[in-house]
Amino acid sequence: MMMIFNETTVSVALPAIMQEFAVSADVAQWLLTGFMLTMAVVIPTTGFLIERLSTRTLYFAAMGLFIGGSVLAALSPAFVVLILARIVQAAGTAVMIPLLFTVTLNVISPQRRGTVMGLNAVVISVAPALGPALAGAVLNAYTWHHIFWVMVPVPVLLVVCAFFFMRNVGETRSTPLDLPSVGLSVLAFGGLVYGLSTFTQLLTGESVAPAIALAVGIAFTVVFVRRQRRLAARHRALLDFGAFRYRDFTCSIIAVVFIFGAFLGTVNLLPIYMQGALGLSTLLTGLLLLPGGVAQGIASPIAGRIYDAVGTRPLAVPGAILMGASQAALWLLLGEDTPAWVIVVSLIAVNVAMAMVMTPLLTASLSALPNALYSHGSAILNTLQQLGGAAGTAVLIGVMSLRVAAGATQAEGSASAFVAGVVASIIALAAVSLVGGRRGTVTVESSEPR
Repeated sequence: MMMIFNETTVSVALPAIMQEFAVSADVAQWLLTGFMLTMAVVIPTTGFLIERLSTRTLYFAAMGLFIGGSVLAALSPAFVVLILARIVQAAGTAVMIPLLFTVTLNVISPQRRGTVMGLNAVVISVAPALGPALAGAVLNAYTWHHIFWVMVPVPVLLVVCAFFFMRNVGETRSTPLDLPSVGLSVLAFGGLVYGLSTFTQLLTGESVAPAIALAVGIAFTVVFVRRQRRLAARHRALLDFGAFRYRDFTCSIIAVVFIFGAFLGTVNLLPIYMQGALGLSTLLTGLLLLPGGVAQGIASPIAGRIYDAVGTRPLAVPGAILMGASQAALWLLLGEDTPAWVIVVSLIAVNVAMAMVMTPLLTASLSALPNALYSHGSAILNTLQQLGGAAGTAVLIGVMSLRVAAGATQAEGSASAFVAGVVASIIALAAVSLVGGRRGTVTVESSEPR
């Protein structure tokens, strides 16, 4: 969980980091962009890594990278060192998340996967919401260096426990690494994430670099996918897109991308609104985000248990509707003097909707695949989730920026942005409606799609 906390805590510390290293906001933003880029580049390789290396080897490598990156970040004497530390942290995080899903699928029976995936969803989805609150509390008493020190003790303890108690899961096979695929993956997903994360610069006319990056990313994505399809016939694909032959996987992924985009866009836009339009402090902003994260932490395991009993649609359909309703509420209710309770209640609705949608979809998508595709399905899921989050943030903040540039107040611009969240929720609802109604229990060795 500390790995995912790390994804959003740094944003709160940017002003302090900018002051200490005397860098501009555009330069400091690379602490966030660099992290996302590394995640986008490394995650597509994890399908290969999980097949090739043992569980213990990957776990210790991922934890070692994260702990080492955190210590380096805390001790950084210069901004360039801090950037390097964030890249190292991101590499460890990128390996750990797909590994978590793959191990879960291999060791947990289909009848209990919803419950365990609910706990996984707490880690993946709740931690980003709690990150700003944690960072705000730390910064209120200490310096930004301590944000990274906080990340160290728990992972170190887990490594010690894993050394004595963790066993390898699944079988490895000697799959050769296709280096051209790695290069194509870097250009494809790196270009897409960079273009999306800097998309606002294109909308405001500051730079055309995001458009170039997106064009490069799209072009190389096409080349990458075509190469993987050829390599899959020889069982040498870096990322096996054969997972998309399974309808429940495909529809679930579409819904996850749009729901996570709406969620992460909301979590990233609301602090800007609260501090810019309402004039709230960093600490108070973090505290207002906290109840939603706590609500999701409570709701996700409950949603997992309900999924084990009733399946996907009875949870995910109402969840997508609730997400759309909460986005509509933010669109209609945000203003220059919006009461704090309106923001808190809306955020709780957003987070509970996430629990209702993500928990069953994470389980249904991967349970629809045969065992041989678990690692690749997990890598695809996490890669596209990253892209969805980057796209959602880019769209919501981009809409706000365009409205402000056209003369609207920041409150008006922020409210308008949530129209995009409503649209994303409707698309997710349509995709969810096509997912099998009962829980996914197909874990066969057969590769026949259903």
